[in-house]
Amino acid sequence: MGTAGDAEQAAPAPEPKRAAAPRTLVFTYGTLKRGFSNHGLLQDLARDGDASFVGAATTAPRLPLVCGPYRVPFLLNLPGSGHRVSGELYAVTPRGLERLDELEGVSRAHYERLPISVLLAEGAQVDAVAYYAHRSYADDLWARSGEKGYPEYSPAVADGYIRRKDRPQQLTFLEQIRVFVSSQSS
Repeated sequence: MGTAGDAEQAAPAPEPKRAAAPRTLVFTYGTLKRGFSNHGLLQDLARDGDASFVGAATTAPRLPLVCGPYRVPFLLNLPGSGHRVSGELYAVTPRGLERLDELEGVSRAHYERLPISVLLAEGAQVDAVAYYAHRSYADDLWARSGEKGYPEYSPAVADGYIRRKDRPQQLTFLEQIRVFVSSQSS
């Protein structure tokens, strides 16, 4: 016959806490922002726990934001030119960054993910990353834009944007950029 102590079950050991994946702050300025065509990816990442909205942000340095072929937005790594660009800041896991890198064509030299300093709405300055136009064509985009940029990729600026699936498929994106920068601005 057992004693009362035998009836007591040992409490299970607590589950070890899984360390949260480190997050990188990502500044978005174009089609990844809320209300634009590629924001669905960030919504998917948020649903999977791989991204969370931090808040509105503005670039600390002045940088050119221009539109390339099909009204695709490009942030140019030319500090001191352009405007302080408005956008949104997200905290993203490494898995989320892989998905953003794929969308932005980092391995294909469409964009490159580089550091950026941004100001949050309450005034704090934080370090983040952003997807800049690849250095191989950034200067040409700036020249093609007449060295004029936008302070924000707004619906008015985006008017005429053509989604990737609706663009001509016979040219690569880099070929489309080369054609665009060699054409006359209107």
